[in-house]
Amino acid sequence: MLSVSVDSVFVHKIWNENELSKMIGKDIPFPMLSDQGGYIGKMYGIYDEEGGVETRGRFIIDPDGNIQAYEVLTPPVGRNVSESIRQIKAFQLVRESKGTEATPSGWKPGKKTLKPGPDLVGNVWREWKVSEAFDE
Repeated sequence: MLSVSVDSVFVHKIWNENELSKMIGKDIPFPMLSDQGGYIGKMYGIYDEEGGVETRGRFIIDPDGNIQAYEVLTPPVGRNVSESIRQIKAFQLVRESKGTEATPSGWKPGKKTLKPGPDLVGNVWREWKVSEAFDE
């Protein structure tokens, strides 16, 4: 996991020391990269040339370099790190199973997966109940 922004490494350091570490009780657990020229943001279509800032985006990129998921939010809306981690784990499970398992909406590690195939078509409801999607 990487964090990238147009802020300098010095701004990242101050933000981690004065804000984030106080919120989570430790230092940020992944590298924070500086994209001061907006080059990475431009590649992913989230760089605002006029403002010189990047819109908040989350990109899940698989080991082959393919974007599996992305989410772009305007600055006033916060992100959900737990949801990002859940999705990463779901993508990892599906990749490791070579597509023999699928994760339904709201799936969490340890919960039931689905087995894609002709028998599943029209029968997902038999395998997975809607109430399980919102299981906390």
